[in-house]
Amino acid sequence: MDAWEQIGALRREGVDAVVITITAVRGSVPGQVGAKAIVTAGGLVAGNLGGGKVEAKAVEQATLFLAEAMPCLTLTWNLQHDVGMTCGGEMSFLFERVPSSEPWHIAIFGAGHVSQALVPVLATLACRIDVFDTRADWLAKFPERGNVKLHLLESFEDGVKFLSPKSFVISITKGHSCDQPVLREVLQRFPDVPFLGVIGSASKRAVLLRELKNDGVAEKLLEKILCPVGLAIGGNDPSEIAISIAAQLLGLREEVVGGGS
Repeated sequence: MDAWEQIGALRREGVDAVVITITAVRGSVPGQVGAKAIVTAGGLVAGNLGGGKVEAKAVEQATLFLAEAMPCLTLTWNLQHDVGMTCGGEMSFLFERVPSSEPWHIAIFGAGHVSQALVPVLATLACRIDVFDTRADWLAKFPERGNVKLHLLESFEDGVKFLSPKSFVISITKGHSCDQPVLREVLQRFPDVPFLGVIGSASKRAVLLRELKNDGVAEKLLEKILCPVGLAIGGNDPSEIAISIAAQLLGLREEVVGGGS
């Protein structure tokens, strides 16, 4: 993976980074003009500035730079006086901040048939997916994917703690008795979620809204619930339902974040 691919991967993962580039050299120095290194809060992740003390100092400077607000910084060091090396050359560096691109987060409660069809479709997109279920055997059916994390929980609503106000949430659990506490917890803890969909029917929606209202959930928040989730296309096969849900997610993502992820 070259430097640009590494930068792109870090942005998709939601990791802030600094790119260090050697912009000029004079005299005896260990690095070459144009050499790059990529640094995160955890230290050097890729690249080579010549190694040794000067690279260590540049990495340290980059980690400090991450905590500041400037978009870029240029520095020139005399290797003997500023770095403590025996060679007396000079090196100039450009430090460029590369802010993360917060990944599109999709939270799926339930690992049943529809989820088994939906997750492989969504996993091909630039997103981060969390799947929550109380059944280890159903979670074990998912193939390993880098952007999918599986959570075995005591209860479905325990997964709400993994959400954020920007999460797109889908509840496809074992039934409305499991969906209802998930919806209640989501609306109480994250009332501004941009997407809250539930598999089911119009009659199920009526029951859910009545029960949630009795639980004290505000009427205005109940309007956020999309039930049945998915566009009105296709049939009842899990694969077709999955496509209808994916299409609805993408459509609302365009409205909420303008296609960004």
